[in-house]
Amino acid sequence: MFVVTAAAQARPKRMPREVRERQMLDAAVAVFARRGYRAASMDEIAELAGASKPLVYLYLNSKEDLFSACIRREAEALTAAVRAAVDPGAPADRRLWNGLRGFFAHTAAHPDGWAVLHCQARTHGEPFALEVAALRQQLVDVVTQLIIETAADGGCTAPLPATEVAGLAHALVGAAESLAGWSNERDGAAPSEQETAATLMNFAWTGLENLAHGRRWVPVGA
Repeated sequence: MFVVTAAAQARPKRMPREVRERQMLDAAVAVFARRGYRAASMDEIAELAGASKPLVYLYLNSKEDLFSACIRREAEALTAAVRAAVDPGAPADRRLWNGLRGFFAHTAAHPDGWAVLHCQARTHGEPFALEVAALRQQLVDVVTQLIIETAADGGCTAPLPATEVAGLAHALVGAAESLAGWSNERDGAAPSEQETAATLMNFAWTGLENLAHGRRWVPVGA
């Protein structure tokens, strides 16, 4: 007859790898955001994750690989939040509004993740900068499609040139990134994600709406 000893009963169950790895990534994002990539310590990350340093290395190989994994996870989560916020059946202005709200809500709720993406990853060269560039392109692709749909919904008689659409998309994403950084890094009370989204919406929508209706600004003497 098999008898379960008291020691066996007291032994904690082994944690699934995906749960343990998520804890390590959570800890790493917090430490990288606070310390920066260079100053971050694998000892501190392991301690915060409640794991041994050898286990962190076993799961995530190296500090560089760990940082890359953090960038990929935070980038995928941000892109997914923006995509999920956009209702394909809504009018063009609501699609853009909801996308901006999704972006600012996510960056406000995950300030450490945004700090890793917006501040840390961009300052250490390849391969980290390439990871962030890939994220930015995903966001630009989403905004590009929104601008194309805005023009179509507005009854634009002539399609906007592809280069102009690409430029507008890059400008809007850049403005959103700058506003998120400004909002998250304020010493005083930060505006809500709705207020921040409204700031950018007021700045961008009038121009997009005019373009959709064929109304363009032309420099004097051009």
